[in-house]
Amino acid sequence: MIRARVLILPKRTVFDPQGEAVRHALGHFGLAAVDRVRVGKEIEIEMPGEGDPTEIRSRLETIARDFLSNPVVEEFELHIEGVP
Repeated sequence: MIRARVLILPKRTVFDPQGEAVRHALGHFGLAAVDRVRVGKEIEIEMPGEGDPTEIRSRLETIARDFLSNPVVEEFELHIEGVP
């Protein structure tokens, strides 16, 4: 079984209103030293562990880039468990 985690965050060059709201709120809790917060989402995918590891990684990268994220304003990190 392969488990992949896709972390999707706004690009650093894109204004993140949710992240800015969290950063501002942290200041009210005495954590004003926080310079930047980005709010994103994490998606977990499970799939059978059959096939070529390079093809599996490529397929998961395509899913993350073309379906789960908006490449214009978001970036993603792909973490895969169970691929040799």
